[in-house]
Amino acid sequence: MEATEKIRVVIVDDIAETRENIRKLLQFEKDIEVVGAAKNGREGIEITRQTKPDVVIMDINMPDMDGITATEAIRRANPYTQIVILSVQGDPNYMRRAMLAGARDFLTKPPSVDELTAAVRRAGKMAYEEREKIPPPIHSGVGGSLTGVNIYDGKVVVVYSPKGGVGTTTVATNLAVALHSSETPVVIVDGNLQFGDVAVFLNEQGKNSVVDLAPRVDELDLEVVESVLLVHKPSGVKVLAAPLRPEYAESVTGEQFAKVLQFLRKMFAYVVVDSSAYLSDVVLSAFDVTDVILLLTTQDIPAIKNARMALEVLDALSINRKRVLFVLNRYDKRIGITPEKIAESIKQEMVATIPFDERTVIPSVNRGIPFMLEDRTRPIAKAYLGLAELVRQRITQVADLEIETKKTYSGILGRVSR
Repeated sequence: MEATEKIRVVIVDDIAETRENIRKLLQFEKDIEVVGAAKNGREGIEITRQTKPDVVIMDINMPDMDGITATEAIRRANPYTQIVILSVQGDPNYMRRAMLAGARDFLTKPPSVDELTAAVRRAGKMAYEEREKIPPPIHSGVGGSLTGVNIYDGKVVVVYSPKGGVGTTTVATNLAVALHSSETPVVIVDGNLQFGDVAVFLNEQGKNSVVDLAPRVDELDLEVVESVLLVHKPSGVKVLAAPLRPEYAESVTGEQFAKVLQFLRKMFAYVVVDSSAYLSDVVLSAFDVTDVILLLTTQDIPAIKNARMALEVLDALSINRKRVLFVLNRYDKRIGITPEKIAESIKQEMVATIPFDERTVIPSVNRGIPFMLEDRTRPIAKAYLGLAELVRQRITQVADLEIETKKTYSGILGRVSR
């Protein structure tokens, strides 16, 4: 480390006396500065997010959240921050778990001055080296910044049907898997804030959701967003889940939702939004920032009628029809209502059909495993691969279209600001 640079330290321990003793041990070291202290793991994560220290001295046994769990969260959010674990036990199993979680060192309580300062300096040197590898911040244009991460010109894909039960969540989750790769990472956002099922369809669960980001939309940064996203490990797709309770949806405005999507498009190549049938402010805000809309229908008259009305609404919103990919889901050749008849009826090209295959879809939903992760030689899987390619092609085709913003429209939906 440079001679003029101090090692910034945060202390996390549930015992106030221990925190104070550690602070006193370090206060006379000219190259070490204590910048914060926390009484539990959750508070430690928040203080670390705010202060971005070089080293965190972390107690391993704490109520609410243990030191190992907090270590994992801090290391995910701040990769250069080094953790020194403190424990009353010198158990090798504790030490192994701490190191696997990302800890830099492991000391037994109470540490001597020499042990503690030597560990902090070793960790501080490592933090400095790791920090030097991180590129300078690149501002997102939304608020906050993205540091040490690929900056994408991500594309927003909204999967929408004006009628419930058409299969939007099945389409959204499997399309996200089909679009995802190491070069084109994908996040799927549950836009059905009251009764969203994206996390269930992917067999994932967590306490965080879009509600945790909404109040911070003007100060979002990578660490905050990453801490809220779920990771679907089988596919690598990230997930921004719906709230755990329907009433929580009221705390998210359309403007906030749009800003979240705008930030995510800097982090991911594709942002897939699974929307509700109800044209709420949240859904309308997603339309405002989307690159393409997958409008789904099925071979029944109510769904077709609603699709026609949805296109009329999109026309009223001045959304170019080229941005709309009209897709027939659950296509059954035995039914007389053909894709051609539907397209002719509502004056919109039918770009793709997804075959009816309940023997594949229903077990996939019940197991929480997208069928696109399994046999891709099935007709339904091939249809999704084709749909993913159509999405890529259409995004390229409409890239030069002028994106209309901040319009005001009225009518049956009321007056909404775009």
